[in-house]
Amino acid sequence: METAYWSKWIIFAGRCRFSNMPNFSIRPASVEDIPVIQGMAEVVFRNTYAGILSSGQMEYMMDWMYSEDSLRKRIEAPGKAFHIAYCGNIPAGYVSFEADGKTADGRGRFHLQKLYALPEYQHSELGWQMFEFVRTLLHEWNPGGCRIELNVNRENPSVGFYEHIGMTRDRQGDFPIGKGFYMNDYIYVLDF
Repeated sequence: METAYWSKWIIFAGRCRFSNMPNFSIRPASVEDIPVIQGMAEVVFRNTYAGILSSGQMEYMMDWMYSEDSLRKRIEAPGKAFHIAYCGNIPAGYVSFEADGKTADGRGRFHLQKLYALPEYQHSELGWQMFEFVRTLLHEWNPGGCRIELNVNRENPSVGFYEHIGMTRDRQGDFPIGKGFYMNDYIYVLDF
């Protein structure tokens, strides 16, 4: 990954949901942003999975993915990226992805780990803009083409969003994550 990128802010042309607000912006997260990410996750992750996961699995996954140690590793580790989207100076969502080797034909393969918009910014094109941000960035890093893969819970209503933006369902699986819990996911892909 190019280190020169990390000092830039990427600003998209899309407007925030409220017409008097400035454009969405997306910037790399730092360890100082961990409380902001945790605050958003408390709302968006719980809102997304309230009717899908048991309370025990919800608590386990919140700790597994959003503890300070887990977020620090995701933010600081080579080959991983975590970004926060803002509407003006208000945190509105987050996206993270990581390098995941090469495809059989030698293109870069990346795994989209998280793409969440707070409820008030859903249906405002923020999700699409965060996805386009990742796609544009990966295309710059891999001009010869690449593949994005994404696990999404089979009961998550965002399945329709991923299909709408051009991803296709490749396979499905039940993946053990510890403590007897599983992620029951579809794996979506996009080649570009």
